[in-house]
Amino acid sequence: MDANAILRRNKTSIVETLCADHTLILNKVYEKKLITAREYNNLRSINKENVEGHVGELVNTIMFKGEDRCQAFLDLLKTDEAIQETYPELKNILEKGLLGLLPHPVQASSVENIDNQPESRKEDELYELKSQPTGLCLIINNEHFGDGNPRRGTDKDAESLGKVFTWLGFRVLMCKDQTKDQMERALKCFASQCDLSQLQEFKVQEWTGSRFTDLLEAPRHGDAFICCLLSHGNKGGVLGTDKLPLPIKQIKRIFMATDQSPLTAKPKVFLIQACQWGQIHPMVVSDDLQADDSDSTLQADGSPSTSIPQEADFLVHCSTVEDYFSIRNTEVGSWFIQSVCKQLKNGCDGKEEIEVILRRVNKEVAGKQAVLSCGPTTQMPEIRNTLRKRLVLTPQLKPHRQK
Repeated sequence: MDANAILRRNKTSIVETLCADHTLILNKVYEKKLITAREYNNLRSINKENVEGHVGELVNTIMFKGEDRCQAFLDLLKTDEAIQETYPELKNILEKGLLGLLPHPVQASSVENIDNQPESRKEDELYELKSQPTGLCLIINNEHFGDGNPRRGTDKDAESLGKVFTWLGFRVLMCKDQTKDQMERALKCFASQCDLSQLQEFKVQEWTGSRFTDLLEAPRHGDAFICCLLSHGNKGGVLGTDKLPLPIKQIKRIFMATDQSPLTAKPKVFLIQACQWGQIHPMVVSDDLQADDSDSTLQADGSPSTSIPQEADFLVHCSTVEDYFSIRNTEVGSWFIQSVCKQLKNGCDGKEEIEVILRRVNKEVAGKQAVLSCGPTTQMPEIRNTLRKRLVLTPQLKPHRQK
């Protein structure tokens, strides 16, 4: 098992244990150069209500730095004498973590003995992606808003998404220039898997390998669903071409698990390229970041069970946190979508889970900077997820089309 998986599996227990002296572990990590001086100062001064919040941020920082840094952190926990004396419980936690066991005993039910539990814990299970195609990828691409100022570059984003998700075995469909009500109705159609006649009003097109053409065959859901929303936006919402907002919460609500939904218990990933208000994101100098100011033409985009929670199996990745602009190059596409496609190409070939890949998107986009008419800005994407299993998308050299 890799070091990152061990930390992820046992994070709660490790954090609780290290809370006994959070200053010691912070200093030790800094002494071993596992974090930078800036990170050390930030972690020491962050505004958290309790010690557990401080330690949790430290562990998150280590995990974000990749497998080598996670392994070095585990080695530190296992070999440093001061750490062993201060946190004696760590030894048992790490030993059990290596065996793939939970750090605390799990109470067996009256009809199930713990010895009968599967070897792989639930948090290490994979979503099964066996259907052909893997699933549907829906793109809602809003370019024209009737104001003579189109979202130039958005078609580049749509093309990049078409290429990468076809490569990953998805059937890629696109609805162009939808009002708020049209977006909502289209999403409801896809959530319930309507027939082709009900989709005609949305002028659905399909990626055929080099371009989008008219949809000829009714789509059917597979084992996963991807939804890419490319538009202007406001705080918590995505704008239709009539400039009315469709809240992101409402978009998720349309796809919540029901007894009838074809997507219940299946992963649903939403990639949202849209502003979340009108502020520029301030820049902070960091030794860890290398600014990329090459964008010359920029615009801002406003385990099985009998039941699961309705909110389960979602991953929502927004191009920016709330209140801020989202940057789009009018010639090559947006920072966010272009990074998503690049990182998917790099990571899916290595069978990495999507959360790891999308964290790299966060890092890449956060390292960019631009100068808009209103001043210099950066951008910080945000990931929110309720996935219950690991989601690993794998390339399909010859993507299947449904007959």
